[in-house]
Amino acid sequence: MVHHTMATSSTSAASASSRINNMVRVLFLAGILGMLAACTSVPLPPQPPLQVPAPAVVTPPPPAAPEDGVLPAPVVRGKARWIPARWSELPGFAEDALHEAWNAWIRSCERPAPPHAGLCPEVRRLSIASADEQRAWMQRRLQPWRIEPLAREEGLLTGYYEPMLEASRVPTAAQQVPLYAPPADLARRRPWYTRQEIDTLPQARAGLRGREIAYVADPLDALSLQIQGSGRLRVTEADGRVSVVRLAFAGSNEQPYRSVGSWLLQQGALRDASWPGIKAWARANPQRLQELLWSNPRVVFFREEPLSDFDAGFGPRGAQGVPLTPGRSIAIEKDSVPYGTPMWLSTPGPLLPLNRLVFAQDTGSAIVGAVRADYFTGWGAEAGEVAGRLKQPLALWVLWPR
Repeated sequence: MVHHTMATSSTSAASASSRINNMVRVLFLAGILGMLAACTSVPLPPQPPLQVPAPAVVTPPPPAAPEDGVLPAPVVRGKARWIPARWSELPGFAEDALHEAWNAWIRSCERPAPPHAGLCPEVRRLSIASADEQRAWMQRRLQPWRIEPLAREEGLLTGYYEPMLEASRVPTAAQQVPLYAPPADLARRRPWYTRQEIDTLPQARAGLRGREIAYVADPLDALSLQIQGSGRLRVTEADGRVSVVRLAFAGSNEQPYRSVGSWLLQQGALRDASWPGIKAWARANPQRLQELLWSNPRVVFFREEPLSDFDAGFGPRGAQGVPLTPGRSIAIEKDSVPYGTPMWLSTPGPLLPLNRLVFAQDTGSAIVGAVRADYFTGWGAEAGEVAGRLKQPLALWVLWPR
């Protein structure tokens, strides 16, 4: 009875122990599940809002001035009549690469005429604008005026350039033609001696003694330098060093300019009065070279300027006082068009067909007439070849602030 009693107690204890263990497991699992539930119920820290880039704002070019507006009345300036025109009348205006002209415009803004000065801040800002924006701005801010001559004359486009000549500081067997600085008495004696008198009169030669800047080999090259008004010299110094300098216009003898090409045509000496044709004639007729040179009494004097690498990338300073830009600077008759004026140039060729924006930044003694321009082609032999042959019809428009 006692054993039976003990067996029953052990079974009861084991059963109790089992129930406790089960309860512990249940509680343990419940705790785990509770913790997991608690973890899932803890709020996560707030995330920053997703940054979506705003769509790019494309600003359309400003609208151009309406083409159907009332045009102003014609005006007369110098030898020219300015006739108001519409932009659609300008040949090739939609096709010109205006950005190529913008540097020339910024150059003009270094010394702007009063009517154009107010545009210069906008011109500078537009230097990085698209061609469409530049074109629309021009149409909005400028009025085209077609230039007509008061007298009966045909429009004419010629070319000029900056010669590049080999030179020596001292006369040599090959280089004996002097290029002069102005004589000391130039301001007191007006006009000064003619070209022929400079070559033949002792008093004229005495006035230029010590004024020699350098010597070149070909008298026609020296004449070309004087006609162009400036140039570059690759000079061999007396000690053998070589340097490149620029000769700039410093005055003249104030004698009338006479074209040697026209003189040859009048003589019946040739039909091709281009500069290459003139040089070919001179080589074939050396005994008449002096006569040819003396047919132009005008002589130009120079001043020497250093030519840095930066300055070498631009042309010489024109009459406006700013460096010229090849293909975008022209010389005009200043009484008909003020310096710094943007203009539209159109010529059908045959050598160089052009429809483009240019700037009136220079003048010259041979530039006479309302529809007359000299087109700056650059520097060196290739530019000289184009300039020497360029002679073709011309139409011009002034682009004036509204």
